[in-house]
Amino acid sequence: MKQLSIIIPVYNESSTVHLILDKIKNVQLPQNINKEIIIVDDCSTDDTKLKIENYISQNKESNIQLFTHTKNKGKGAALHTGITKATGEFTIIQDADLEYNPEEYSILLQPVLDGFADVVYGSRFMGGNAHRVLFFWHTIGNRFLTFMSNMFTNLNLTDMETCYKLFNTRLLQSIKLKENRFGFEPEVTAKMARIKKIRIYEVGISYYGRTYEEGKKINWKDGIHAIYCILKYGMLRF
Repeated sequence: MKQLSIIIPVYNESSTVHLILDKIKNVQLPQNINKEIIIVDDCSTDDTKLKIENYISQNKESNIQLFTHTKNKGKGAALHTGITKATGEFTIIQDADLEYNPEEYSILLQPVLDGFADVVYGSRFMGGNAHRVLFFWHTIGNRFLTFMSNMFTNLNLTDMETCYKLFNTRLLQSIKLKENRFGFEPEVTAKMARIKKIRIYEVGISYYGRTYEEGKKINWKDGIHAIYCILKYGMLRF
């Protein structure tokens, strides 16, 4: 039986983490694919860890593992931990907020199950699914970063910065990732693009974005660092 590893990096998400876990638990995957849920708590300062532990104890039938960092290292570092623990044939990244809908896992899995893709990106800028209208300059920034990334990878992605990236686990674990914070997105894209005969696809997804008051964490400094990472891993090919 095939398995999807779902990696969830969390930091101070006590108000939403149980809700996203409910959504994941209720998802029915195609071909009866099993779910492996890997949560990495990046040293939350609220009661996120307690909420997760309580959820696990009340849902023992679900395949949920919790790993914790003893100090805050960043989203990328949490993903590195999760990637090393993944045992499924496929791995997907899932944020702990409610911006992305787990019901759309099947959309990302389909090109892989059909034998066409090794990696599938879920684009917030494609298709006719629901998108919350927010942050003009944030959108322009995302498109600019994607454009820069494409210049160095020779891909034609529309949304390099998307959270929803589904990978062949073996390929993902074969590359050495270094970025501990939000530089994960351009780094993993650049390094995946260099794998010989890699097949990268993109599908449209919905996006239920949240405001900074609602807990959004990425900011303009992360955008500047993303540009640095695009140059570092794209042009200099670290």
